[in-house]
Amino acid sequence: MPFTIAEIAQSLGVPFEGDGSLTVFSVAEPASASADQLALAMRPDFAEGLTQGAARAAMLWQDADWQGFGLSAAILAPRPRYTMSALSEMMDPGQGYGAGIHPSAVVDPSAKLGIDVSVGALAVIGPDAVIGDGSVIGPQVQIGWQARIGANALLHAGVRIAARVTIGERFVGQPGACIGSDGFSFVTPEKSGVEKARASLGEEGNTASQSWARIHSLGSVTIGNDVEIGANSCIDRGTVRDTYIGNGCKLDNLVHVGHNVMVGEDCLLCAQVGIAGSTVIGQNVVLGGQAGVSDNLVIGDRAIIGGGSGVLSNVPAGRVMLGYPAVKMDSHVESYKGLRRLPRLFRDVADLKKAVSKLTGND
Repeated sequence: MPFTIAEIAQSLGVPFEGDGSLTVFSVAEPASASADQLALAMRPDFAEGLTQGAARAAMLWQDADWQGFGLSAAILAPRPRYTMSALSEMMDPGQGYGAGIHPSAVVDPSAKLGIDVSVGALAVIGPDAVIGDGSVIGPQVQIGWQARIGANALLHAGVRIAARVTIGERFVGQPGACIGSDGFSFVTPEKSGVEKARASLGEEGNTASQSWARIHSLGSVTIGNDVEIGANSCIDRGTVRDTYIGNGCKLDNLVHVGHNVMVGEDCLLCAQVGIAGSTVIGQNVVLGGQAGVSDNLVIGDRAIIGGGSGVLSNVPAGRVMLGYPAVKMDSHVESYKGLRRLPRLFRDVADLKKAVSKLTGND
């Protein structure tokens, strides 16, 4: 639906300048925006594209010279990227999921669906499952026995929620997310080569062939409110107690959280992060893309782990870590600088050896 600039600004709680009655239907990048679109020119370098497009209105940074860009109206946001969060929600046309329960969906008679729950084609909702009011269950979603999902959840196509999983309100599951898969827990009759290697720091390893016996996952997964799980991410159920994801956490695509892991509130786990079993992640922790965290560790509150880092030991609160093995970021940067200097150092040493050889020969 169309919105006026005044309506958008009022909804976002930010000021506007110019013709507030000007109507836009969607948003676009400045260089490609048409006359009925709102250009997102949130930085001066983005705004340079306004001369290439036909936008009459744009969202700009605070105190921007909007008239200098030839605009008829502008929304001036103190923190444009943050304002874009609410604007994108306002402008999102959704996925086109229909209302009601699709005829091809299979809903067990014992399942309890709240008010205004939508269930898509070929979805399966198991026995004794509970779905909160206003939730949207997309096509081919599977929700297991005794699963609990809070109000206003959005489960995109192909999400899998296993038995006894508990999820809070306003949950978002992106396509293919799997919550409650069995933990990767196996044991050998005698000490395994891995156990020996860890105890001996690698001096001893496999000495005989061994078979692996599964330890069944008797726990499940508990997820707080306002959590989003990315596409094809997996959260393993706990061995005895539940794996836990705190309120406000956001997990990117292809993230793996192992069994018994505890993740605090408002953590950000970027793409391809892997957290091994029984590790505890504090509050407001950020794990960069492809970061890996070993098992049975503690990552302190507000820690930041850079992309591609391998965490092999506990991390204090507030620490910024980088590298493999992960160390303090400034130490890693200094080490990297030293590594880059090595070729020059080798050349200098070679030159010194030649000079010393000549001096020795002259003697």
